[in-house]
Amino acid sequence: MRWQGRAGSDNVEDRRGVGGGGMGLPLGGGIGGLVLILLLSAVTGQNPLDLIGALGGGTGGGVPTETEGVPPPADDPQAQFVSVVLKDTEDTFGEIFREAGSTYQPPTLVLFSDATQSACGLGQAAMGPFYCPGDHKVYIDLSFFRELDERFGAPGDFAQAYVVAHEVGHHIQALTGLSEKVSAARQRAGEAQANQLSVRQELQADCYAGVWGNHAASRGLLEQGDAEEGLRAAAAIGDDRLQKQSQGRVVPESFTHGSSEQRVLWLRRGLESGKLDACNTFSAR
Repeated sequence: MRWQGRAGSDNVEDRRGVGGGGMGLPLGGGIGGLVLILLLSAVTGQNPLDLIGALGGGTGGGVPTETEGVPPPADDPQAQFVSVVLKDTEDTFGEIFREAGSTYQPPTLVLFSDATQSACGLGQAAMGPFYCPGDHKVYIDLSFFRELDERFGAPGDFAQAYVVAHEVGHHIQALTGLSEKVSAARQRAGEAQANQLSVRQELQADCYAGVWGNHAASRGLLEQGDAEEGLRAAAAIGDDRLQKQSQGRVVPESFTHGSSEQRVLWLRRGLESGKLDACNTFSAR
C-alpha cells in the first residue's frame, strides 16, 4: 500500500501503556474475538453463544469507558499506518454518505496494549480487534497484526487494513441502525437462527471493507497484490478454518462469522462494486 506521506486521522486515541480493569467481553463485532470463543468452546464443549453470555458479551451499554488516551506519536510507523487507513475510510464513507444525502460520523480508533475499558466491557488483546457500538469506537491491540501474519498466515499491510476496515464496517451498521435491529432479532431467535444473523452481519462488514478498498484503489492507495492480501486474510479467519485449527472438526451450525469461502466472496463483492447497496447479505441466499 502507498500509505507513507498521507494524512492520518484525528480520531485516534492511544491508550498503550494505560492499564484496564474489570471483567467483560466486548462483542460489538470483532474478528479476533471469534478466535477466543472458538478455542474456549473446543475446550469446554459449550456452545459459543453460551460462552458469549457467560463472559458478559453485549452490543452496547454496560461498563462506561473510564480511560482516555492521547494521539499516537509521529515516529510510530504502525500507529501512523492505521491512522492513515482510518482517515481513508473517513474520506470514502464521508463521500458515500454525502451522495446519499446524509452525514458520516466517523468512529474513534483506540490503540491499547493487553486490556482496556470500553462501553461494552473489558477489551483484551487475546480477543483481537473489535468494535463497540456503545461508544462508537474501534479497539485494536497492534500485536494482533503480528498474530495475523505468524499464526494465520495472512501477512501484508492491506491484510491489516482490511481488519481495520471490517471494524469500521460494523460502525456503519451501527450508524444505519442495522446493529440494533440484528441484536433485537437475535434475542428473539433460536440458537441456529441467531448464529445465521451474526454470520450475515459479519459478512456485510467484510463487504463494506471491500467497498472501502475499491475507493482506496481509485485514489492510488493500493498496489499490485494488495487485494489478494486482503482476500487471503478473509479466508484465514473463516469459521470453518478456525474451527478446524482449534477443535479438529467443523460445525457449520455454530458459525458466527461465516466460512472462508463466504468471507472471501463478500469481501470481493465489495472490492469489485464499491457500493454499499451491493452488500445486502440479509437478502442473499
